[in-house]
Amino acid sequence: MSGIPKSVFTFLRAVAKNNNRPWFQENKNKYLAAHESMIQFADTLIREMEKIDELVPMTGKQSLFRIYRDVRFSKDKAPYKSSMSGRLKRATKLRRGGMYYHIQPGNSYIAGGFWNPNKEDIKRIREELAVDSKSIKKIMNGTAFKRMFGEMGGEQLKTAPQGYPRDHPNIDMLRYKSFVMSRRFSDQEVSAPTFIKEVVKTYKAMHPFFNYMSDVLTTDANGRLIV
Repeated sequence: MSGIPKSVFTFLRAVAKNNNRPWFQENKNKYLAAHESMIQFADTLIREMEKIDELVPMTGKQSLFRIYRDVRFSKDKAPYKSSMSGRLKRATKLRRGGMYYHIQPGNSYIAGGFWNPNKEDIKRIREELAVDSKSIKKIMNGTAFKRMFGEMGGEQLKTAPQGYPRDHPNIDMLRYKSFVMSRRFSDQEVSAPTFIKEVVKTYKAMHPFFNYMSDVLTTDANGRLIV
């Protein structure tokens, strides 16, 4: 088991202060060293996660997002991210839910769930929640969920989704546009040898929610398998 080397944080702090192409080119070797450390972390994480879940095959390098920012539609034209992040994908249509890791000085976290589901998925989710919200609330109110994530995150509507009254008995769940679970870590915790163990534990705690959503999104309103 291993954590993220402190040298990764050193590089990320430096690029945040010197976010320009000349500096980056002059310090490309520092970026490559930090990137290699993240690849090693991601490779180890994937191996550990494959023991408890079925993932889409990928290498640690493939798991990582690029450090280069897409500035085409942003007022902020800084060319580089001041973080390193990546994702894991669950395999087959029967396993739903995404996993994400974000490493940044003072802002590192592990997250997962359903961010901005497509139109068909959110329609099916709301169809289920309108009839029964007890099952999902049982998961969200569970001791393990509360201890690990606190509350369910994710953007919510201010009123009610189209087709549902504002006084619907399950309106608190129907307002969700995304369902996101996240757990924050200090820089010290990220660099600790037990960090990957904690990341795996965090993802594992998401499984009851993943399994619930997988059942919903792979069946119709009558419970018939649709994938």
